[in-house]
Amino acid sequence: MSSIPVRNPRTGEIDYWITPPKLSEECDRLRIAQPAWAESLEQRIRALQQWKQAIQNHREALLTALVADTGRFGVSVLEIDSVLSSLDRWCKLAPELLQEIEKPTAIPFIHLKQDSVPYPLVGVISPWNFPFLLAMIDTIPALLAGCAVIVKPSEIAPRFIQPLLKTLDEVPKLREIFTVIEGAGETGAALIEQVDLVCFTGSVKTGRIVAEAAAKQFIPAFLELGGKDPAIVLKSADLDLATSAILWGSVVNTGQSCLSIERIYVDQSIVEPFTEQLVSKAKQLKLAYPTVNSGEIGPMIAERQAAIISDQLQDAIDKGAIVQCGGKVENLAGGWWCYPTVLTNVNHSMKIMTEETFGAIMPIMPFTTVEEAVQLANDTIYGLSAAVFAGSETEALSVGDRIQAGAISINDAALTALIHEGEKNAFNYSGMGGSRMGSAALKRFMRKKAYLIKTQPVTDPWWFQ
Repeated sequence: MSSIPVRNPRTGEIDYWITPPKLSEECDRLRIAQPAWAESLEQRIRALQQWKQAIQNHREALLTALVADTGRFGVSVLEIDSVLSSLDRWCKLAPELLQEIEKPTAIPFIHLKQDSVPYPLVGVISPWNFPFLLAMIDTIPALLAGCAVIVKPSEIAPRFIQPLLKTLDEVPKLREIFTVIEGAGETGAALIEQVDLVCFTGSVKTGRIVAEAAAKQFIPAFLELGGKDPAIVLKSADLDLATSAILWGSVVNTGQSCLSIERIYVDQSIVEPFTEQLVSKAKQLKLAYPTVNSGEIGPMIAERQAAIISDQLQDAIDKGAIVQCGGKVENLAGGWWCYPTVLTNVNHSMKIMTEETFGAIMPIMPFTTVEEAVQLANDTIYGLSAAVFAGSETEALSVGDRIQAGAISINDAALTALIHEGEKNAFNYSGMGGSRMGSAALKRFMRKKAYLIKTQPVTDPWWFQ
């Protein structure tokens, strides 16, 4: 298999090459070591805590690689810190979550012992927008469950793999049952044929392909797919709070997140002051150019996204949308950039209101009744998350209860990017399978076994009595 070129998002240059691995050999190696790994939770926790220290030891090399992969600095720091925090959180939760259960049954002399058995080998196919964090979000709980794990990150952002493998070299027991490989779509497709369970994060289009491939293998598939997250702002909302939260939820990581706010519905009576505040705040943000620390808005990581955003903007403008700020994708020294953009006079005939954008674009549409706002929010093929702003928690919750999405931020935006408690499932085409949050995030990597134990001899045919 030939090498694959990788583009630098800041310069547009090809400065890295991927060499796909010998996949079958890697999977065989992991499978051989997995049974010993599954024997002791204490051993697993100890190895993951050692790995946490190894990540700290290689932090600068890992950060440098992530900055090269994504073209942004602050979010790369956040990725590493989030993974370190996740290691501690899961190591703390695992002993309670993995306890065996023993209890009597409805029949006095039959006792139940409940056990769980990890899937031997888990495959993780992760995206380019948060290369390290989203490679680890499924990996860490799977490792604690006792699985071996093989991760295939996106070919668009693979540079962090080599420094990450060096951290694993410092923890031999972990290196035996966990690896990260380079490769493009063909490697991901081959991976599904080699594992017992697959986790995929990415687009709906590719998610469908993954689901079909997993079904052919008769293995579980957990899919976290796209979003077109709405925010609803009621007339009782605190405008300063709402505009700040929605701005952050829309432009963090340059809007390159499935949890980004991509549609904003505002009560007609407050839409003008809301728009003025949002535009004023958006104009204060700067591009992270010419240096990575020059501003808050990084480049587009995937070059193809620049064309998608340009097409959606032009479609909206052609249909009557008004650009209040930003509004243009431009090439600066080889990288693709887009200033935070606020649009008004939009409607659902426009791609910008119905298709996933993955950019720092904020289209504002007024509504006259709450019923209309809810209908607009639910007018989508997606259902990942949403946000509601109101003067009271009760009022906001009453609206959130009617939105068809897995997580609703109340008087804030995109909170699932920061808060990992609470189970949620995606609605519609935004995903499939168990929750990544709460106790289910670990338990989905295990199959349950029930031992039904007769505790005393019974010779009569009691089941006929």
